Amino acid sequence: MKKISFVFDKSKKSQYLKRIFLKKYRSFPFNKSDLIVVGGGDGFMLKTIKNLYKFKKPFYGINCGSVGFLLNRYTTKKISEKINRSKISTIYPLQVQTIDKKRKKNSFLAVNELSLFRQSKQTSLLQLKINKKILIKRLVGDGILISTPAGSTAYNLSVNGPILSLNSKKLAITPISPFRPRRWKGKIVSDKTNIFIHNLDPKKRPVAAVADNNEIRNIVSIQASINKAIKIKLLFNSNESLLKKIKSEQKRKIN
Repeated sequence: MKKISFVFDKSKKSQYLKRIFLKKYRSFPFNKSDLIVVGGGDGFMLKTIKNLYKFKKPFYGINCGSVGFLLNRYTTKKISEKINRSKISTIYPLQVQTIDKKRKKNSFLAVNELSLFRQSKQTSLLQLKINKKILIKRLVGDGILISTPAGSTAYNLSVNGPILSLNSKKLAITPISPFRPRRWKGKIVSDKTNIFIHNLDPKKRPVAAVADNNEIRNIVSIQASINKAIKIKLLFNSNESLLKKIKSEQKRKIN
């Protein structure tokens, strides 16, 4: 039997799961466990990963929410057997660095995606730079989104971005309701790319950066790149792997 740390959301379904599991299993401290079991939805899973990834433990999620893309199906039975038979999917997060209009710097992670939104009635006016090359001089629209393969079927897909294979070593850059250039559909780049976005008119056209569930407002400039030093391991039941879920979404989009 592996040593498990348990983490549960505050929802009724998660708390019911908590009562069931903690009657059967001991919850070990994070630094002494073999893995972390998370009961909640995708949002809670993302929050837990970013809070606890430094312990370098694999995460086994149980869906107590709606979609559960990063999680396994809800169950109260044979959890230890399912964990022992589970398979690992490894993902790498975006490292995001922002500077706001007060010149304050922030650094945080995005497991799924980073999105830059207009925060007023005015459209955003952004410049996009890839490594040392300017890709788009003036992007007018509601904003822009940078997605990892793990997040490519989430918000990225809903704004008509591409679905990326988990092993593609790519990032998707997708405009959000672009007005100029109207026909620009975005770009797929290597996960070794440094992406820079500059707000060309922060006073009249303020924008906010949202990394999964973290938000920073009044952004002047932002840099994002994959942090390969942070390896996040997710455990999935054999018939529920993250790779299978992404392939399923690819087929669904075609159909």
